[in-house]
Amino acid sequence: MSGIVTCLDTLARWIGVLLRPPRTRLAPPSGVAISAVVVTLAATIDSMFLFDRAASAWARGLPQWFEDIFERITDLGLSGWFLFPFGFVLLCLAAATSPLLSRMTQGVLAALAVRFGFLFLAIGLPGLFVTIVKRLIGRARPYVDSHDNPFTYRPFVWRPEYASMPSGHVTTAAAAAIAIGAIWPKSRAVMWLYALIIMFSRVAVRAHHPSDVIAAALVGIVGALLVRRWFAARRLGFVAADRRAYAGPSWRRVTAAAAAILQLGGRDKKLETPTD
Repeated sequence: MSGIVTCLDTLARWIGVLLRPPRTRLAPPSGVAISAVVVTLAATIDSMFLFDRAASAWARGLPQWFEDIFERITDLGLSGWFLFPFGFVLLCLAAATSPLLSRMTQGVLAALAVRFGFLFLAIGLPGLFVTIVKRLIGRARPYVDSHDNPFTYRPFVWRPEYASMPSGHVTTAAAAAIAIGAIWPKSRAVMWLYALIIMFSRVAVRAHHPSDVIAAALVGIVGALLVRRWFAARRLGFVAADRRAYAGPSWRRVTAAAAAILQLGGRDKKLETPTD
C-alpha cells in the first residue's frame, strides 16, 4: 500500500512540475508555420469537393485481398500501441523514484520521466481532442453512403459510423511521427513512412475520406508541436530557443540507475523480512 501511495505522490509532483509557470518566453509561431496551417485547411476543404467522392469509389472497387491486408495494417494506428507502453514506463519510473537513491540515479529517472511524459501527452492529447470533436461533427464514413456522398453529416449523434472527420488513427500516427522524431531524430524517416502508410490505409479500408486524413494529420502535427512548445517553455526536455531535445541519459547511466534501484529494493526487502 505504501508503494502505491509513493507512486501516486511522485506522479502528483511530476504533474505539478508540468503545470508550473513558463521559465522562458517563446517566440510566437512563424509566418511560415501559420501559412502551412492555412494551406492545409484549404487542402482539406478542396479535397471534400475534388477528391473524396472519387477516392471512395476507388476504394470500393479494390479487391478483397488488398482490403484484408490493409485492415490488419490500419490497426497499427491505434493509440494503444503507444499510450499503453509509454504509460506503463511512466508508472514504473514513478514507482522506482525514491529520495534514498543517489542524485545521479534520481536525475536519470527524472530525465526519462520527462521524455516519456512528453511522448504520452504529445500523442494522447491530440487523440483525445479528435475523439471528442469527430463525434460532434458527425460526418458519415465512406462505407455508410452507397452513393459515395462525402457531405453526409449527423452532428452530435455520437455513433462510430458518423465519426469520420478527422481520423483518430491518422491523428495518432502524425502525432507519433512528430513526438518520437523530436526525441529521436534518426527515427523520423521511419516514423513518417509509418504515418503515410496509416493515412493510405484509412482511405483504402473505406473508414475515412482523404479530407478526413488531411485534417487529422494537421491536428496530430499541430497538437504534438504545441505539447513540445509547452515543455520547452518550462525547460523540460527541450531547449527553449529552437525546441531541440536535450540529450538523454546514456545507456550506461540507465543501466547503472536500474542496478541502484534493484539494490535499494533488495535492501528494503531484507529490512521487511521478520527475524526470530
